[in-house]
Order: sequence, then C-alpha cells, then structure tokens
Amino acid sequence: MLKLEHEIYLYILFAVPLLVLFYLLYRARRKKLLTQFASRKAIERLAPNVSTTKNSFKFILLLIAFSVMVVGLANPQIGTKMKEVKREGVEVVIAVDVSNSMLAEDIRPNRLERAKSAIKRLIDDLKQDKISIVLFAGDSFLQLPLTTDYSAAKLMVSTMSTNLIDKQGTAIGSAIELGLKSFSEDEKVNKVMIIITDGENHEDDALSAAKEAKEKGVIIHTIGMGSVNGGPIPNIVNGTVRGYIKDNSGTTVISKLNANMLKELATIGGGNFVRASGGDFNLGDLIEDISNMDKTEFEAKIFTDFEDRFQYVFMFAVLILILELLISERKNKTFTLKKIVGEEKNE
Repeated sequence: MLKLEHEIYLYILFAVPLLVLFYLLYRARRKKLLTQFASRKAIERLAPNVSTTKNSFKFILLLIAFSVMVVGLANPQIGTKMKEVKREGVEVVIAVDVSNSMLAEDIRPNRLERAKSAIKRLIDDLKQDKISIVLFAGDSFLQLPLTTDYSAAKLMVSTMSTNLIDKQGTAIGSAIELGLKSFSEDEKVNKVMIIITDGENHEDDALSAAKEAKEKGVIIHTIGMGSVNGGPIPNIVNGTVRGYIKDNSGTTVISKLNANMLKELATIGGGNFVRASGGDFNLGDLIEDISNMDKTEFEAKIFTDFEDRFQYVFMFAVLILILELLISERKNKTFTLKKIVGEEKNE
C-alpha cells in the first residue's frame, strides 16, 4: 500500500508549466538578442561547439529532478503490515453518472469533474464507513467493491471518465439495481446509496428501482449535477473538443438538470436531494444524516506501520542532477565532424 503523507506539496508541481514557459521565453529573447548582434552563420562560427539541443535536454533533466523532489517532499510511504481492526459504520454505495452529458460545462470545469471533487469530499467525511463505487451511463458496472480503503477509493475516483462505458444513456434504475447487489447480506448494517447525476434518465424506471431499494431498507440520496438552463455537450475526439453534440436536425443538444425527478427519487428513497450549481454545493446535511445513522461493528483490514520512502526519491533526484552536471553543453565532436564531411561530399 503506497500513500503520500503530505499531498499538499504536490501543488508545487503547478510551477512546472511556468518554468517551461519562462525557459521558452528566455530562449526566444536570447535568440533575438543574438540575431541583433550578428547573423546566424556568424554566431555559428563564433561559437561552433555550443549545442542548443543539449541545453534543452539539460533543462528537461532539471525539470524532472525538480518534480521528483516535490514528490519526495510529499513523502511517499509504504504500508508493510496488514492488521484486522474493529470499526463501526454504515455501508455507502456511490453511484456516479459517467454519460456524455456529464461533460456539459454549465458547472465549471464540467459536471463530472465537480462530481469527482464532491465524492472525494464525501470520502474524507465518511470516516469509518464502508464505501463502494458504481459507474453508470446506458449500462452500469461496479468500479469498486465495498472497502474501507479510502486511498483506493480516491484513486478510483481520479480515473472516472465518460470513456469507461461504451453504451451511452443514463440508466439510473440499472445503477440502483447493481448498487443493491453491491451491499453485504448483513441485514443489521444500515445501507445508503448516493446517486450523482444530471437526472436525464431515458433508459429505465428509476423510481420503481428506488421503491425496491427502500423496501430493502436502503436510503437513497441524490446529488443533481447541472443547471436549470443547462449547457451544450462537448464533442470530444481523441481528447480534443470538436464542437458540440447535435441532434438529427443539426440542432445543438442542450442538457438540463432534471431536478424534479431527482427530488422524487430522493423522496421515495427516504433521503435528501442536493443541487450542485455554479458555486460550491452544500453536502453538510447529507453527511450529517449518514453520520447520525446507527453504526454496526465490523472487521476491516488496514495497512499499518507505514515506512517513509522520501530518502529514495531524493536519491533519485540527486542522480538526475549529477547526470545533468556531467552532460556538456558542447556539441559532440564526432557527430559534428561527420556532419561537416557529409556536407563537403554533397558539395
């Protein structure tokens, strides 16, 4: 089990693009000044052994060393022992809509990214409860079985994307049915399902599935992602936005939050409805409701005795720095000689 003790230091990595930009601007400025001083051929004669390629390679090595050091500051740790512990909690299944409509940007940066942020916050606040994750679009699948491994849960959340399910649509009923199967068979444990979606259900009868869940003692909460006015759905091809999805008549499709259906779903399920809008949405009541539920004791296996590994990371960074120092900024004489000979033959 690998974890980072101080994840906050990873924010320093946002400096990497700035360093790259600064380096490119520096190179462009330096080149402009040199061309004002002399022509390109004259510069090559005055400094024939200076290699711009090696300079760039050395800069890349420095960037890698910098990034590795930042990871070292975060202190990677490895769990060396598994230990059975007693915990008290409830079982929580988080069902997340990963259909294309979740890419709509009426909530910045888009609905899915905001949903992922909400889930991570939920995981931080659930404390000792068991967590399972179900993803759904036109179909559904179990991404993470019930676990108390919150690090694994957050890792799964980070990998969520609309590419994980080929069949498009929003089959909330299917997600509820799969969620019911994801719970343990222990009837004494309180069970909660949190459905995160824009509510545009076109595939099945979600309300009937919610009634079945309530009959089995499962509380359903819903989190609505989107705005009343809605937004267009980006058409993403190979990671690039190529306009917006259109219907058969050529009209841009506008995806809107179906708040009424999600409210009804939560009412049937005996839970709460939370709407995500432009600002931060309030999960406090939902988290409080889960926290106030009767807890059941269960056994869980957790990693203990985490050992620091930052020293190995820093050693690797030092090796990269040594390599950078050993690389000369001068051109390779053999390569340069071959190039000159080749040019003479061509003449």
